[in-house]
Amino acid sequence: MAQTILVIDDEKAIRKALGEILSFEGFTVDEAADGAEGAKKIKENNYDCILCDIKMPRMDGMEVLQVARTEKPDTPFIVISGHGNIETAVDAVKKGAYDYISKPPDLNRLLITLRNAMEKKSLVVETKQLRKKISRGNEMIGSSEGMMRIQETIAKVAPTDARVLITGENGVGKELVARRLHELSNRANGPMIEVNCAAIPSELIESELFGHEKGSFTSAIKQRLGKFEQANGGTLFLDEIGDMSHDAQAKMLRALQENKITRVGGEKDIKVDVRVVAATNKNLMEEVEAKKFRLDLYHRLSVILIHVPSLNSRREDIPDLVHHFLGDICEEYKQPVKEIEPAALKALQDYNWTGNIRELRNVVERLIILSDKVITGKDVDTYILQK
Repeated sequence: MAQTILVIDDEKAIRKALGEILSFEGFTVDEAADGAEGAKKIKENNYDCILCDIKMPRMDGMEVLQVARTEKPDTPFIVISGHGNIETAVDAVKKGAYDYISKPPDLNRLLITLRNAMEKKSLVVETKQLRKKISRGNEMIGSSEGMMRIQETIAKVAPTDARVLITGENGVGKELVARRLHELSNRANGPMIEVNCAAIPSELIESELFGHEKGSFTSAIKQRLGKFEQANGGTLFLDEIGDMSHDAQAKMLRALQENKITRVGGEKDIKVDVRVVAATNKNLMEEVEAKKFRLDLYHRLSVILIHVPSLNSRREDIPDLVHHFLGDICEEYKQPVKEIEPAALKALQDYNWTGNIRELRNVVERLIILSDKVITGKDVDTYILQK
């Protein structure tokens, strides 16, 4: 589909010349004979780029720019200026115009500026869509008492730097809670670095967390920053903290006490500004009694405790979760959102969810793939309950 450009200029000859050039280059061109007409068209239509003169009757280019920035802030606005209006054109760029082109316009410069402006627009739009998708993916769905309590706690705790320990079974959404804490914190513009303590061999966990100096061990061919340094100014999420080795626990305790770390093989103390959020599916007090986890580290990590309930204990949230997953997954597959019968929802609510939210999402995806336009109770029996 051809990209559409709005040309706003009170000189008919300029509009005609630009229209012919841009049409020849494959663009669709719309015209406005003055600023007021241009402002009206900007409000009513979506353009890929706007070319606008500065000096015009009824409404000048600076006023049109203000309208464009308010109504269509993502649409690039390029000023066309006469030689006597260069200072005004520069001022327009400071106020949000993408660039300015002098009259008479140089064809090559005009086309390069247009393409660069529209490429920037597509990147901005794509970035916004990705952020929206990520934010949607981090939504906490459910109005059960347990979920409302968690959301209230997050709202109170997130703006502070208090350490949080998140507990719950596998698949309940502990990582989601950690991400929500970060998003609502004063560190939201900083990094959120995640470490799965169970996935890293015990002999490498220290290097992973604190980094290492070149030559500190056989494969250390260069200096490496650890997760603490990478998370500086942001949040460090330690998943499955209960699987961390005793040696790493001791170093972790020092890091939390002093806000300092030392790289493996290094001697220099490095100050870090990191908020630590940890999660585990284990009962850490039982691990402490079994001498597998340090009691002092437990107390350092658990300033705030958040327990995420199992899906079986919040079955009233299942319909909302199912509809949420239906929307997300159908969007991923680029297909219309499928409907689901009440009987199918009831069957899903009665199911024993040993894998919690993670299992529910997989089940909804399976139903979307294997069912027709409407997911029925029979589909749940056939593809999930296997009756």
